[in-house]
Order: sequence, then C-alpha cells, then structure tokens
Amino acid sequence: MLVTYKKDYEKIAMGLLSFLPDLKNLDNLKEEMRLYDEDCEFKLYLYRENSSDFIGVVGIQVLPDFIMIRYLSLAPGFRSQKTQEQVLQNLQEEYPDKKLTALPKYNYLFKKDEN
Repeated sequence: MLVTYKKDYEKIAMGLLSFLPDLKNLDNLKEEMRLYDEDCEFKLYLYRENSSDFIGVVGIQVLPDFIMIRYLSLAPGFRSQKTQEQVLQNLQEEYPDKKLTALPKYNYLFKKDEN
C-alpha cells in the first residue's frame, strides 16, 4: 500500500532513501527531501505491505501523460521482484490515466523475469 509522504514521515523516508548510493550523503539527502516539500510535480510515497511498518519508498515525477519513477528503495529484506511489482501496481492504481515509466537506471522494473 502506498502512503503519501508527509513531514511526519521524514525520518522514515530519509532512512529508506539512504539505501540509495546517491543519497548516502546527508547534504544530497536533505536536498532531495526539500524537493518533495517544495515542488508539487515531484511526489514521494512510502510503501508498506498490509498494516506492517514501511518497507520502501518510491519517488516520482508527475508529468502530463506519464509517471516517471525517479527511484525505488526497499529495505534489504524486501527487495524481491514481487514487492517491486506490487509497488508498480499500486502506482498504476493511484494514476490510472497515466503510463508508468522510469529513469534509465530503473528500467529493470518493467522487465519480466523470463525464468
């Protein structure tokens, strides 16, 4: 289940974002958080399964026809393809009239496992 980021979740979101190499640096992380506080085109969602603790975060950019996934960060014990697919499904449900796409680094999210 996706939960819209709000200031109350800042420490949780920052902890989940810190799993990303580009956001391990505290200054970069703070700058990223400011983006979600100040620009309505950029949205941050926390993810949890059922009523459990938050296990992931997804950052998106809302464009006229697309939802651009900027990144997806999941806690180490939850980095399965199934969880990734569930996040994508929840995003599509949140924005049914828009096509999901991703920055090149996250294109793997749209490739199905062929095994």
